[in-house]
Amino acid sequence: MRSQRWKNTLGWLLMLLVSSCVEPYFPEVMDAPNTYLVVNGFINANGTTNIQLVRTQNLNDHMAPPPESGAIVMIEAENGESFRLEEIYPQGTYQVQNLNLNDATNYRLFIRTNDNKEYASDFIQVKRSPEIDAITWAPLDEEVQLYVSTHDPSNKTRYYRWQFEYTWQFRSPLFTALKYENGAVVPREGDDPIIYNCWKSEKSNTIEYGTSVKLSQDVISNYKLTTIPAGSEKLSVKYSVLVKQYALTKQAYEYWEILKKNTENIGTLFDPLPSQLTGNIRCLTNPDEPVIGFISASTVTEKRAFIDRRELPREWHYNAPSCFADTMLLSENSVSDFFGNGSMMPVNEVYLDGGVSPVGYTYAPKSCVDCRTMGTNVKPYFWE
Repeated sequence: MRSQRWKNTLGWLLMLLVSSCVEPYFPEVMDAPNTYLVVNGFINANGTTNIQLVRTQNLNDHMAPPPESGAIVMIEAENGESFRLEEIYPQGTYQVQNLNLNDATNYRLFIRTNDNKEYASDFIQVKRSPEIDAITWAPLDEEVQLYVSTHDPSNKTRYYRWQFEYTWQFRSPLFTALKYENGAVVPREGDDPIIYNCWKSEKSNTIEYGTSVKLSQDVISNYKLTTIPAGSEKLSVKYSVLVKQYALTKQAYEYWEILKKNTENIGTLFDPLPSQLTGNIRCLTNPDEPVIGFISASTVTEKRAFIDRRELPREWHYNAPSCFADTMLLSENSVSDFFGNGSMMPVNEVYLDGGVSPVGYTYAPKSCVDCRTMGTNVKPYFWE
């Protein structure tokens, strides 16, 4: 018994000794002078193509990646045909509209930067994306799960990638029929801007891809795109998602697979180790110079779906931000002093029992009353 206690004591002493010798390690951040070209985008064979050019930066740089502005960007066909992309806002973004590329021809992206360096992708085939069969959803485990399904009857696609944009309707936590105007609090009128009902939109920031190569038929059934927590503002009134589908080559699929593993699945001992990311863009001027990016050419198919709050389980409740109205009295403050700078907004009038004129107003921060602080009151053209 005594021997066991001694072993336990010795173990604790060793642990204390080891832990006291551990010092924080702060690795030196490499400050490399090279800024390599990053090419982001794809060739849209049946619509608008957007290509973004930026430069890499060091890990200790906290600014946005510097754009590569003033470049010549072309889509070139093997048969000599070419299409020039014009630079648009923001800087480093290049666009060409209304493309209708030929499936029988291979295309590449060509870039000449301001310093006369030339870059080009491999010549790539145009892939045709089949139609999206359905966008479905299900309320499971306190969240909405969104799925996409598609198939290619010709069994030629096999490799897919999806992006999505989502828009949701929401309301201000507090409603007001009042406004501050010209030194007074007055009723809101019919031609005043709507401040209670708004919309907000965002784009997906995850890499979503799928393949049917292990199946006898080219079918993707209920691939889970994303989830929405039950208490999210996105589900408070109405939600819409627009899913865009791209067909990939095997090489493009492998590129996106590695990129997802390198960027989204790193952080624990059980996650995959980073892999070498090899794109299909080369520097023609200096073949040894690394270039980051992969160019694909595909048509785009898309489909939209809606989720109405009334379709969700009754027990699900929106976790609205905490907004409370306080009270100001006209005997202590003037409305111009209180509401003049716009940070506070009147909510309701305050009356004494039997009184006919307000003696004050309840009020709240603008973010609690005017939904435009968090979105737009312009109804989207596609809204149902």
